[in-house]
Amino acid sequence: MREYLLVFVVAAAMTYVATPFVRWVAVATGAFTPVRDRDVHATPIPRLGGVGILIGFGSAWLVASQLPYLSQVFPTGEPMGVLAGAVIVCAVGALDDMRELDWITKLAGQMLAAGIMAFKGVQLLQLPLFGVTILPTPVLVGLTIVIVIISINAVNFIDGLDGLAAGVVGIAALAFFVYSYLLSRSYDPPNVFSSATFVTAALVGCCAGFLPHNFHPARLFMGDSGALLLGLLLAAATISMTGNVDPSSVSKDEVTAAFLPILLPLAILSLPLLDVLLAVVRRTRAGLRPWHPDAQHLHHRMLKIGHGHRRAVLLLYLWAAVVSLGAVSFAFPGVDIWVSLSVILAACLLAVILTVGLPRWRPHTRL
Repeated sequence: MREYLLVFVVAAAMTYVATPFVRWVAVATGAFTPVRDRDVHATPIPRLGGVGILIGFGSAWLVASQLPYLSQVFPTGEPMGVLAGAVIVCAVGALDDMRELDWITKLAGQMLAAGIMAFKGVQLLQLPLFGVTILPTPVLVGLTIVIVIISINAVNFIDGLDGLAAGVVGIAALAFFVYSYLLSRSYDPPNVFSSATFVTAALVGCCAGFLPHNFHPARLFMGDSGALLLGLLLAAATISMTGNVDPSSVSKDEVTAAFLPILLPLAILSLPLLDVLLAVVRRTRAGLRPWHPDAQHLHHRMLKIGHGHRRAVLLLYLWAAVVSLGAVSFAFPGVDIWVSLSVILAACLLAVILTVGLPRWRPHTRL
């Protein structure tokens, strides 16, 4: 755990320190987010924050490669694949932040990054369905690339309020870190050092280091360079762990062991995935293309029902934590399923009350 704590601290510190310099670069190169009808900010804000996040992740990567125990993960090639993919998507996003790339170029960059990660070993080797399901390698590689692209664009979709994407991804990464760490400890012999756990520890640190610059009122947006990067890192950890786990090691309960390896990653990514699903349904029903932008995302709806900017973000943090950490609770050894369900339902009820009731109780709050 001490090595993971060091990874977290290095990622957070380097991201925090590098971000002001990245903001200076964004201003100097004219990388500003224009004010559009669907946006909630009134003045142009510099973007390119993903470069600072990449510096934090790269620094944590270098430190981890020299540590006594985490360094044993690096010969597998997975960490190098994740770093290469991160550099590619961040570069594509940075170009988009500065020059506005077309969608096909961005998609090609995402597919290239996902393909390189798969080539270096970050890919599904099996599916934890009905025990363990082995599919042909080309099919598993294709599924890997699809998952990466979905995760990248899901994070991009929720990046609409100051601090929202960084906070939600940080919470999701923390939940997956706990799950991966607990699962690794259950192995015989126990081995808590894995690519998935390392990536999530670094990702939590990067989000924590970036949030002070990005929380409302934001001094810098993460831009596509950040949204694409966070989505890829979250997908890399999910694929590395979920696609290589034996369901019987997750839980002694047969039902939990059968469904948790699949449901838990979905729960951790539930908020951005829900936003994507609703957007696709909404836009196709209106006769629009699924990627056609609008102002009806979850965060827009929070503002419309009366929440202020900060309060909307904090409530979405709460929803992300309830679902993701609640799902992880089923992986804790010795925890009764019905106790976990009761706590999750109580937390959901509290979140509903706050979401619906606060605009009536405190309609004029600045939060």
